[in-house]
Amino acid sequence: MDNVFFESGPLPRPAHRVLRSRFYAWRINTRVLAYCGVTLVLLILLATWAMTLGSFRIPFTDVANELLGRNNGTDKYATQVHFIVHTLRLPRVLCAILIGASLAMSGAIFQGLVRNPLVSPDIIGIDSGASAVAVLWIVTRQPASLLPVAAFLGAILTAIAIYILSWKGGISPDRLILVGIGIGAGLSAATTFMLVKFPLELARPAEVWTLGSVYGSNCRDVKWLAGGLLIFGTLAVISMWSLRVLQLGDDVSRGLGISLERTRLLIIITGCALAAISVSIAGPIGFVALMIPHVARMIAGPASGSVMVFTALIGGVFLLLADVVGQHYLPVALPVGLVTAGIGAPYFLFLLYRSNVRM
Repeated sequence: MDNVFFESGPLPRPAHRVLRSRFYAWRINTRVLAYCGVTLVLLILLATWAMTLGSFRIPFTDVANELLGRNNGTDKYATQVHFIVHTLRLPRVLCAILIGASLAMSGAIFQGLVRNPLVSPDIIGIDSGASAVAVLWIVTRQPASLLPVAAFLGAILTAIAIYILSWKGGISPDRLILVGIGIGAGLSAATTFMLVKFPLELARPAEVWTLGSVYGSNCRDVKWLAGGLLIFGTLAVISMWSLRVLQLGDDVSRGLGISLERTRLLIIITGCALAAISVSIAGPIGFVALMIPHVARMIAGPASGSVMVFTALIGGVFLLLADVVGQHYLPVALPVGLVTAGIGAPYFLFLLYRSNVRM
């Protein structure tokens, strides 16, 4: 299989700055840092605009004042704005941003690990594991409050199974992909069987969950996502140096003192956890982890810590924009998972055509 991970066209010369102290030296790409700043501003503006939309329209300035704590009115309108913004719309917007960021970072990790831009956690079966356990949880009438935990465990157990079955004196990227696709297909078949086997009143809510949506998000979901992204997102940024070393091959990595299997295991756990946290809240949302890392590399260059942050910001922008389009600008309101699939499927075919993959 061709190595197409770094094919992103000619890149401008990076502008690096090094921050030094007594204990560490940290190199910063100022060009990518500028990209991150612009994208962050765009994300804030988009999030504020998204909270103005709905059956009860709120002016942009009123939403901004509410978020900044400047809406101190006590009349009926001020009370309505406070309730709608903080209780109904803000959790959904934040969940979309955090889920998009987590999925994008997870996709960047897996694409870097196997050196293939056509790989993502939803393609190699991680999302299928979460979906199978979540559907089983719903159709067997287990407590709904524990559904995110069940889906998270399903994704993690699937990742463990893929890792064990891929092991043959070490982990081969190609073998990891093939095993993941096989396990994902089997779990998808099991999910379909449960949806057909169980009564319609039980299968219907489960089927809706498998479409992927941030509808009904609440503050508890935001805290869960933010905590997971803080922990595993930080690990993802830190692991970028090791991931880039692995790109050079096993022999060079060993020569530089990298423990191959231990490093690969840590990177796989980080990528799986980021995907599992997202799927546990919103269900399987496809193609975000596939598309966004590729777009980030085209704009900012090969994977690094700063590019990983940039990838997360683009992921948040993309998923939030997809949710806004699906909710407000289509003839029928659609879950965000269907919108990303509609965009991602043609893009995947385009990548497949460009990559010239040969087996």
